[in-house]
Amino acid sequence: MSPVLLPGFEYRRIDVDGVTINCAIAGSGPLLLLLHGYPQNHLIWRHVAPALAEDYTVVLTDLRGYGDSGKPAPDAAGVAYSKRAMAGDQLGLMRRLGFTQFQLAAHDRGARVAQRLALDNPGIVTRLAILDIVPTHHVLNNVTRAMATEYYHWFFLPTGNGIPEHLIGGDPAFWVRSLVGPLLGEGASTEPAVMEDYIRCFSDPATIAASCADYRSAASIDLVHDDETFAAGQKVECPVLVLWGKQSFVGRGYETLKVWQHYASDVRGNELPAGHFLPEETPDLVTAALRDFFDR
Repeated sequence: MSPVLLPGFEYRRIDVDGVTINCAIAGSGPLLLLLHGYPQNHLIWRHVAPALAEDYTVVLTDLRGYGDSGKPAPDAAGVAYSKRAMAGDQLGLMRRLGFTQFQLAAHDRGARVAQRLALDNPGIVTRLAILDIVPTHHVLNNVTRAMATEYYHWFFLPTGNGIPEHLIGGDPAFWVRSLVGPLLGEGASTEPAVMEDYIRCFSDPATIAASCADYRSAASIDLVHDDETFAAGQKVECPVLVLWGKQSFVGRGYETLKVWQHYASDVRGNELPAGHFLPEETPDLVTAALRDFFDR
């Protein structure tokens, strides 16, 4: 388990159909689930979650394959780390906690899981906040040289024959630091203890294998699911808030709200003065935006 724990949060490990999901819970009021992205864990919300717990019942989790959650062996078809499977973990967790509806805020990979969860389960997610992504379907159908350069890991991690697993495993600390650093906004940094916890998790070969499988699924089975959804004209039905960093590639590379209008029926949002890691870089602004958007 992580040596870095959020004060006031109760940590639990809950079995969801054979996968252990690490979670932390605090607060009272309307239910709010928070999901993290790559290459991190639930600690990305460390400055936001305690403030939100003043008004909400906040549930933080580590996605399957990340942090201290279970890490099923990857499969050739990509099913184990499809966003549909990862979303199923989160839905199952919330049901085991006794909740049938909830609000959801998610960053990066977690936001891709959140989009699939909302698409597959209309009415379960009542409001959805998406942080610094455009949908995978749009990204992979509109690849540019700039995107391929800045998001090179999207194409490196799915490489087969154990190549990324071997190379990342040779120096996990270098990999995590070299990936996170350039995506931070100007002047931003991650506290040393938190960075060390991200590195701790990526020092586990199972985390490396799982996270590579996550990206392989994004370029294969997830895209099949996304193509089916898009072709059917299905959109996220609940209200959606999109936040993105002015200095991030999302902010510089896409007309973010216009893109999301093709994937969600009721969408609004704005940029924040940050890079990619909004909950770490501008926690007060993220907290305020989420308070304004979510039901209390």
